[in-house]
Amino acid sequence: MQLTPLHFLVQLVAGWTNRRQQAVIEYLLEENRLLREKLGVGRLRFTDRQRIRLARAAKGVGRKALLQLNTIVTPDTLLRWYRVLVAKKYDGSGVRAPVEQEARATLRGLVERMATENATWGYRRIVGALKHLGHDISHATVARWLSEAGLEPAPERSKRTTWNAFLQAHWGAITAADFFMVEALTWSGVIRFHVLFVIDLKSRVVTIAGIARDPGAAWVKQAFRNLLDACDGFLLGKSHILLDRNPLFSKEVRRFLTDAGVKPVRLPPSSPNCNAHAERFVGSVRRECLNHIIPLGRRHLEKILREYVDHHYRRERPHQGLGNEHLTVCGMVANENGEIVCRSRVGGLLKYYTREAA
Repeated sequence: MQLTPLHFLVQLVAGWTNRRQQAVIEYLLEENRLLREKLGVGRLRFTDRQRIRLARAAKGVGRKALLQLNTIVTPDTLLRWYRVLVAKKYDGSGVRAPVEQEARATLRGLVERMATENATWGYRRIVGALKHLGHDISHATVARWLSEAGLEPAPERSKRTTWNAFLQAHWGAITAADFFMVEALTWSGVIRFHVLFVIDLKSRVVTIAGIARDPGAAWVKQAFRNLLDACDGFLLGKSHILLDRNPLFSKEVRRFLTDAGVKPVRLPPSSPNCNAHAERFVGSVRRECLNHIIPLGRRHLEKILREYVDHHYRRERPHQGLGNEHLTVCGMVANENGEIVCRSRVGGLLKYYTREAA
C-alpha cells in the first residue's frame, strides 16, 4: 500500500506523542524514586477512598506494567485491599441482633469463668466442657477470648494458686486466729487487754481463746494448747489456721501448731481482706456490743464476751453471710402461732425476738 502524505503525517504525530508520553512516564518514575528516598522505608497509610482511587487507576494499567513501574503500592497489596473491602461489605458482626450479642457475651463470660475456676484447664478442655453444655466453638476462639481477658494459658495458671481456690479447697478444715484490743476501766486506771479468738471459716463459729493484759509467746502457745485438747479442743480436725504478721504469732508458736498437725498460713503484710471473716467478727462485736459498754476490769470483760459469743452470736443472731440463718439451733421448736417475746443479753443491749415454744 502506498504511503500517502496524510498517513505519513499521522505516524509522525503518533511517534512524537509516544516519545513525549514515554518522557513523562520516565520523569514520573524518577520523581517517584526521589519521593520514596525522602519518605524512607516507613509504611504509608491510605484511607479506603484513596485505596479505591488507586485500584481504579491500576485496573487500566495491568499487573505486568505495574510490576515494571516501581509503584508505591504493589499489585499484591491492591488485591489484598480488595479482599478486605469485600470482607467488610459482607461482615455482619456489627449488625448482629441484640439477642445474639448478649448470648455471645454470656458465652464469653462462661469461658472466662471456667478458666478462672479451673487453673489446669487448657483451651481444648474448655471447648469440651462447653460442647457438653451445647456450645460449639473452636479452641482458637477460646484462646483469643482468654488472651483479651488477660488470662494466661493453663500451664502458667496452674503454677499459681489463688486465695479463693485455697480457701475453697480447705473450706471445711480451715480456721483463722486474730487479736483485738479492748480498753477496760479498773482501779488502776484504763488498761488495754488483748483478746485472742479463733473462728471456723465454714461454720462462722467463734471461740475466745484467752484475754491477757500483756500476752507473750508462752501465753499464746498455752492458749493454742488448750484449743488442741484431745477431748473438746476447738482446733480438733482442722488442718490450717490463718495468722497475720502479729509478733505474738512467733516462730515458736507456729512450730508448735505445725507439730500438732495444724499448718499455719501467714498472711501478707497489711492484708485484712485475706482474713475477712475474722475482721468481720471484730467489727460485729465492737459495733453491736463493746462500743456501747465500759468494761469494768477483766472479769467484767470476760462475762460480756462470753455472753455475746456463746449465746447471742452463736444462737440468737442471724448471720447475713449464711442467708440470715443462726449458727446453732437450740431448744424446743417455736410455735408458729405463739406469742412473740423479746429476750435480752448484756443488760438489755442485745435483743432477740422469738415465739413462745409450743
